[in-house]
Amino acid sequence: MNLPILSLFLAGSVLSQSLVHGQETRQMSVDQIVAKNVEAKGGPDALRALQSVKLTGKMLVNDGQLQFGFSEIKKRPDSVRTEVSLQGMTAVQAYDGQEGWKISPFQGRKDPEKMSADDAKSLIEEAEVDGPLIDWKEKGSMVESLGTEDVDGTLAHKLKVTRKNGDIQYVYLDPDHFLEIRIVSQRMERGSQVETETDLSDYEKINGVFLPFSIESGRKGGSNKQKLILDKAEGNPPVDNAIFRFPAPPSK
Repeated sequence: MNLPILSLFLAGSVLSQSLVHGQETRQMSVDQIVAKNVEAKGGPDALRALQSVKLTGKMLVNDGQLQFGFSEIKKRPDSVRTEVSLQGMTAVQAYDGQEGWKISPFQGRKDPEKMSADDAKSLIEEAEVDGPLIDWKEKGSMVESLGTEDVDGTLAHKLKVTRKNGDIQYVYLDPDHFLEIRIVSQRMERGSQVETETDLSDYEKINGVFLPFSIESGRKGGSNKQKLILDKAEGNPPVDNAIFRFPAPPSK
């Protein structure tokens, strides 16, 4: 077989496989796609057993020119605490299931402050141990399958998640492994829409559940993104719920 004919044969084969894959994707229901995502992450039993997780690593900003220490603790059903440290200062953002709060020493604010409902939206999403798709019906969300879309050369499954509060997330799943590779979040904050894009990769298994160890996020279309590189993840560490709550004022 000469090279031109071989090239045409290979191109036709790839196109045929792509069409078959696309047809299979269109035939899959939302429940089937989510079920594959559940299995890809480790299965329902492993997910239910993972009640809390502690993540530690570093956060890179300004194209890696600044490097912060990073730690985050999540606990079901909806609590999270994130800490970012540099040169002896630590910024804190936390949500206890009811309200969010923060400490912002890098902005010259060393006392804890309560966050507005809009500002806490991203924390509420962050508090989910296993992402927006798992138990979406119980969360009051709506999920639609939008077929496939190219994500940096990967023809990913695209799902639209409309949350109970009206905010939207587009979740892109790898076509082979059904793990999240990108999430685009659209939130209404202070009367305007904020759109962020998060890329997830380098999954590792922790307590039977696959978690991303590389997370890059920022405003969609923007160049100034922050990248989290995790060094360690601990499944089901002991967690005191008090760390999520707004600190009580010091006694006089």
